[in-house]
Formats: sequence, structure tokens, C-alpha cells
Amino acid sequence: MGYHVGALWPQDNAIVATGLWRYGRRSQASRIVAGIIDAAPIFGFRLPETFAGEDRAGIGIALPYPSSNNPQAWASGSPLLFIRVMLGLDPSDDGLSVAPQLPPQVQRLTLSSVRVRGHRVDVAS
Repeated sequence: MGYHVGALWPQDNAIVATGLWRYGRRSQASRIVAGIIDAAPIFGFRLPETFAGEDRAGIGIALPYPSSNNPQAWASGSPLLFIRVMLGLDPSDDGLSVAPQLPPQVQRLTLSSVRVRGHRVDVAS
């Protein structure tokens, strides 16, 4: 277990998932989101700075990294980017496009009163 060797960083995974989504790799982005969602209950749904990236086949759960900060500001912001990826939210000059692709463990996702160009809209998968 090492801080920069095999550790999982929620914020980095959010950035990777967003990049994959933007370049059309929606299923790969969804897989990353699914992995973070699977790990979240282990940390009381409060993502730490980092956690140990051990093989699921061997241990079966995410392991807390001993010196990881919890809470950590950048980790706590990553779920917002994961939500954007799951709903496929893409703001533009014309408004907001929505192209959801939810991971298997998320049946439905709804955001209420999202502000878009001076109006409030609901966004749902």
C-alpha cells in the first residue's frame, strides 16, 4: 500500500471519468463511477482523500489509507463531477444537453431546479 502507488484518489477518478465521457467512452466512464459508488459505503458515503486500490478478487472491499485526510475538500467535490458524468450534462451557448448513462447500481438520478440560462429546470435520467 503506497500513497502514490496503487492508491485511488476520488478527484482524479472524477477527472478521468469526465475525460472518458467527453471523448465518447461512456461505458468506461460509467465503470469508474460504479467503482466509486461501490466504495462509498465503506467510508460512510464521505469520500476520503485517497484509499487503497487493492484487487477486489483478493480483498473484496476498499481499504482506508492510514494517513488519508477525511474529509478532504477536493475528494468531497468529486461526487458533483460524477453526477455530471452519470447524467451526461454538457452546458453550451444553446443551453444544457443531457445524455445519461447510469452505472448498474443507480436506477434513477434526478436534479431539481438546475439553473440554465436564467431558468430553472429538472434534469432526470
